[in-house]
Amino acid sequence: MTDFPSAPAAALGWSPALLWTLVFALALVLQLGLQLWLLSRQVRHVAQHRGAVPAPFAEQIPLAAHQKAADYTLAKARMGLLNMAWSVAVLLGWTLLGGLDALHHGLLALGLSGLAQQVALVLAFIAIGAVLELPFSLYATFVLEQRFGFNQMTWRLWLQDAIKGSVLGLLIGAPLLAAILWVMQATGTWWWLWAWLLWSGFQLLMLWIFPSFIAPLFNKFEPLEDAALKQQVTALMQRCGFSAQGLFVMDGSRRSAHANAYFTGLGKAKRVVFFDTLLRQLNADEIQAVLAHELGHFKHRHITKRMVWMFAASLGGLALLGWLCQQTWFYAGLGVQPSLELALGQPHQMQALALLLFMLAMPVLGFWIAPLSAHFSRRDEFQADAYAAQNAQPEALASALLKLYKDNASTLTPDPLYARVYYSHPPALERLAKL
Repeated sequence: MTDFPSAPAAALGWSPALLWTLVFALALVLQLGLQLWLLSRQVRHVAQHRGAVPAPFAEQIPLAAHQKAADYTLAKARMGLLNMAWSVAVLLGWTLLGGLDALHHGLLALGLSGLAQQVALVLAFIAIGAVLELPFSLYATFVLEQRFGFNQMTWRLWLQDAIKGSVLGLLIGAPLLAAILWVMQATGTWWWLWAWLLWSGFQLLMLWIFPSFIAPLFNKFEPLEDAALKQQVTALMQRCGFSAQGLFVMDGSRRSAHANAYFTGLGKAKRVVFFDTLLRQLNADEIQAVLAHELGHFKHRHITKRMVWMFAASLGGLALLGWLCQQTWFYAGLGVQPSLELALGQPHQMQALALLLFMLAMPVLGFWIAPLSAHFSRRDEFQADAYAAQNAQPEALASALLKLYKDNASTLTPDPLYARVYYSHPPALERLAKL
């Protein structure tokens, strides 16, 4: 497909590819600048308030725990700064410096072609990306989390998880990838609609099979044995009109000292899962309050709304990709030389490249909607808290949240602007003030 430059671009001697390069580079610079500024605010604010527990929490949170949370937050911020710089370098390496183009031609030089070459390209990209991120993952687990007493992971367990995850990724992800790439080739102009239907069906299938077949490969799930707690939790769920396949305890302590509880599954396969660490840290009333909060998400249909939004966003993204994959400037502007087939209107060897470039470029351009997404997430958390306060003891929920803030070393004094942009949950002061 031939692209004709617009009049202003032509007058300046800019091709559409160069203009796209400049837009991408400018968006990346602006994103990086904003992230660095916000991170510096967070570091400064947390450090300035490290010396004293906020007055509303002075009686419940010891100074040592508050300072541990501050130090943990600052340590994660320093690692985040390095990870941010590395991620930008890797992104530039894949795109403007020609890394993805070199990988593409390298696989062609090995004799691969057609669908096999495209599947190999995506799998190689994922594998290289995992290797490049490995030092940060290992540091976070075995150095940072270890230093603050959260890591329970052994090297043997880490290796087992890595092997299981890789095998599952190949067994499940590779056929799905091949199917999507085949759809992109075989179904014509409207391929993106068929690919969306395939992707959406896969997501729903995973929601159904994950609790029963995949999650048990990594963790042990045992029925909740505490008869009194089970009776109280069951009564709460009945009052709220909620049913689940069962109440389970997960051995989260094998990997981390962090505590949590969640719902998982779809339809009749839904189940309630408590981390064993959560059951150790909270009393019965607090556990019920936490569960009531999670039930609030279902009552207000937050999960359904997020799924609908996810499906709508993926449909829009694939529709956009359906247009972009036919534009030579989309490839050339991100360091990939379009093939002759694309120039002739037959982009049969470019689907994987288009998909990967889209995955690399869209987070940069979509970064600016992150504050809006965080805002709606915090709104949902407030609504779930209000529901929990109506169906359980609000004092128990407040007490549980404070314990979780303390035990998870979550800072009580984040920078307000940083929290507005990034936090999916309200800061402690705002959240407990509502309760």
